Amino acid sequence: MTPIDVDVAIIGSGTAGMSAYSSARAHTDSLLLIEGGDYGTTCARVGCMPSKLLIAAAEVAHQARHAERFGIIASDLIVDGPAVMARVRRERDRFVGFVLASVEAMPSGDRWTASVSFQDANTLVTPAGQVIHARRIVIATGSRPVVPPMLQGLTKRLLTSDNIFELPTLPKSVAVFGTGPLGIELGQALSRLGVAVKMFGLGGGIGGIRDPEIRDYANKAFNDEFYLDANAEVESVGETENGVALRYLHKDGSRITEEFDYALAATGRAPDLAGLCLVNTGLQLDERGAPRFDRYTLQCGDSTIFVAGDANNEIPLLHEAADQGRIAGGNAGRYPNIQPGLRRTPLAIVFSEPQVAAAGIPLTTLNQHFQGRFATGCASFENQGRSRVMLRNKGMLKVYAELGSGVFIGAEMFGPGAEHIGHLLAWAVQKRMTVNEMLEMPFYHPVIEEGVRTALRDVKHELHAGAAVVDQGIDYGPGG
Repeated sequence: MTPIDVDVAIIGSGTAGMSAYSSARAHTDSLLLIEGGDYGTTCARVGCMPSKLLIAAAEVAHQARHAERFGIIASDLIVDGPAVMARVRRERDRFVGFVLASVEAMPSGDRWTASVSFQDANTLVTPAGQVIHARRIVIATGSRPVVPPMLQGLTKRLLTSDNIFELPTLPKSVAVFGTGPLGIELGQALSRLGVAVKMFGLGGGIGGIRDPEIRDYANKAFNDEFYLDANAEVESVGETENGVALRYLHKDGSRITEEFDYALAATGRAPDLAGLCLVNTGLQLDERGAPRFDRYTLQCGDSTIFVAGDANNEIPLLHEAADQGRIAGGNAGRYPNIQPGLRRTPLAIVFSEPQVAAAGIPLTTLNQHFQGRFATGCASFENQGRSRVMLRNKGMLKVYAELGSGVFIGAEMFGPGAEHIGHLLAWAVQKRMTVNEMLEMPFYHPVIEEGVRTALRDVKHELHAGAAVVDQGIDYGPGG
């Protein structure tokens, strides 16, 4: 076979890969987008879109089931499992179709379907022996579900985010392993659709929440709906003829053996780097075998290899993958003119109810590196006007500001409308607004956002009672 020679090869056609392709194409026409599996994105196929479709159905069922709180009786509620799952797949396939159309619009000569591995830092080879020489390479291979060792012996009764949406109907019961964002979203959605759910976590984490007080609040709120043990002791998991048998230590102290239709591994996703033979690249790899890289250029060391999206496992979110693909592709295309790219203010959202949102510098980072240099403000949504009107009055918001300057630097929220409030707060962080400037903004009445004003007023009081101006401000680096 005649070797293929290109300026830029991009491994992976997900969000990061497609973004890298578009960005690199502005600098060279000599490109090759290589895909070893199905074209498309994690988000459209098995991630954010099908999960939100399931959540949307769950929200409707939950509201109907509790309509009597408003004086409305919705009798004879029926959740049609096959219809719910059929709509999830139908709409999911529609979103995937849009992605495939974008791929098909690329010149056919720019696409190659095959698995590849590194022969050296500038050479890729397929299992059939096709050699691809590339002066620069972008690794954008995405991620794969993590299955805990305890569940790896399961076969037919094991669910992950890659296959749960293929179920023909809703199961009767599911044991969810993982209380992070994915587990919380899917577990609560299944519960609200009538599935008997128990959730088992490790280490006490819930939905990625960093603040201990907010995490404890969320733990109680979720346990009001379904069983959740964020620091569970599961003794054994085994597949039976009809399901999965779990033996675990119940929160009440008793040891229980219980059978579920399925076990759902919702413990996150890991970079899909197996088979790439990265040891042949000469790159410096971390303890997990992933290449070390510069987060502002996405360059691996001083090499001609770049890594973007879920493949680098820095922030496995779609908008981050798109940004990273753009930066990596642009630098691969214009190499050796490497330029730092815009890294936006961190923003994370969990689509539970109440929702979780975090914007700006995380509390764990503030406590570790900026102790004594920031103030905290808090607001509860339990008696907040609009939230109480809608009977969504659960949750709290905490905001953080820099002592001395009063610059708003971050927030964490568990409460109603957090997906929208999180955006507003992330924008304020990125524009480096002060608390006073934010309080000068309009607040309509009655709206959930009035809770933001309450938290800002609280942190303003703490700022006035706080320390003197610091010598060096809290910053993010390029693009922050």
